[in-house]
Amino acid sequence: MTVQSVDHAALAPVYAVVAAAVLALLVDLALAPGKPRLLLLGVGALGPVAAIVAALAVGTGHRGTFCTPGGELPGGVTVGPSCSFAVDSASVAVTVLGCALALVVLGLSVPVVREAVVPPGEYVFLLLCSLTGLVVLASARDLLTLLVAVETLTLPVYVLVGLVRRPASAEAAVTFFVTSVVATTFTLLGIGLLYGVVGAVHLDRVAAALAARPDARDLPLVGAAALLVLAGLLFKLAATPFHAWAPATYDGAPLPVAAWLGTASKLGGAVAVVVTVGIALRPMLDVVGPVLAVVAVGTMTVGNLVALRQRRVLRLLAWSSVAQTGYLLAPLAVARGDGLRDAVAGVAGFTALYLVAGVGVFAAVVALRGAAEGGTLDDLAGAARRAPRATAALVLGLAGLAGLPPGLAGLFAKVVVIKATLDGSAGWLAVVIALNAVIGLAYYARVATACFAPADGARPTSAPVVVGATVAVTATAGVVLGAWPQWVFDAAASVANALL
Repeated sequence: MTVQSVDHAALAPVYAVVAAAVLALLVDLALAPGKPRLLLLGVGALGPVAAIVAALAVGTGHRGTFCTPGGELPGGVTVGPSCSFAVDSASVAVTVLGCALALVVLGLSVPVVREAVVPPGEYVFLLLCSLTGLVVLASARDLLTLLVAVETLTLPVYVLVGLVRRPASAEAAVTFFVTSVVATTFTLLGIGLLYGVVGAVHLDRVAAALAARPDARDLPLVGAAALLVLAGLLFKLAATPFHAWAPATYDGAPLPVAAWLGTASKLGGAVAVVVTVGIALRPMLDVVGPVLAVVAVGTMTVGNLVALRQRRVLRLLAWSSVAQTGYLLAPLAVARGDGLRDAVAGVAGFTALYLVAGVGVFAAVVALRGAAEGGTLDDLAGAARRAPRATAALVLGLAGLAGLPPGLAGLFAKVVVIKATLDGSAGWLAVVIALNAVIGLAYYARVATACFAPADGARPTSAPVVVGATVAVTATAGVVLGAWPQWVFDAAASVANALL
């Protein structure tokens, strides 16, 4: 028996995050009762920082570990070596972006830790465990590793949502857990059915088997398997009809956890769907594409229409996130043949620009609300007088999500998606996206307007220094990427080339 060597350099970002998670627990045990716990946020920040350094040090040259030699699959399909964990420019980009989001969320966690809303040791540990799943997901290149990474990203969030001792948080955690378990069973069943037909779980091998065996592609069983895998992964993106968990979960979670759900969890879901559709199911785009088109239209329409009726801030942002998922899926829905690379680049560019605008909105809400709940639109009254800088950042982020100046990052994000649909000869889908973008203007404007409503007794307030700095950084990132979006587009093209 040959013992397979492990490329520890490729796994260095994972090691860094895991080490920081364990260190946070040890420091929490060592601290005397009553001592300040904000130190734990600094300890937790060591993990994302070290992971970014390790990912950049490893570089973007392709390398893999946990590899299997070439062989022959059922049906006489010959395949070469395949790796379950691969490092390339795509994985490095996702790792850096995910770790940057973790740093932002840790910065936004100062109020809930300082006010003892959450137990700090467990909070930092669980957040870094979730980040570990995202880092592994960035490099996962077989269906089982991908599923394990997705669940590692998701499982700690169940507990994070329920850490606050109030009924709404417990209900949100249970809702998220139950629906997620059902979605995971769908994905597992789909993977099992695919493996039964093609005899492989590596993404490239599944694609090779399906491409070489038209008889397998025509089997109803394979079509059902592909749809089951997608159904489970679309849950992570809160795509219709798998979106019901999102509003209650966002609203019941602590504000920084809601920010993590709305950004990092969205990034993980996007990565999982892109690599599954773009690599493993590429020979079945004629089957998968129309399904994604229907899901995209339903998701953006339901998300925008229901958001119009929301009065609670986090529920509104949750429905906005659902709508953004519809835009995200649109390029994949129309991708065919050589156009797939451009579609993946479009998804990557949109996702990056959306995350910058989205995390900026959550950061501004934390600056305005502190350790309290997200509250209602009425609770934002007088915000422009109490906290003008945080209000300006909120308006900038909302403009980015709406695609209006000065939030040009959001505008370019929607342009990328519409261009991808037009390149895919789906003008009707571009029209649907444009109409939904117009609907979105209404509720984003409502949130911004609420901040300028008069309020009795509104007095100037200031957020903690770390939160203020985090808001400034996210707002600046939105402005910079809006002014120079070509940086994102070039990186997105590199990601697509590395994956495909």
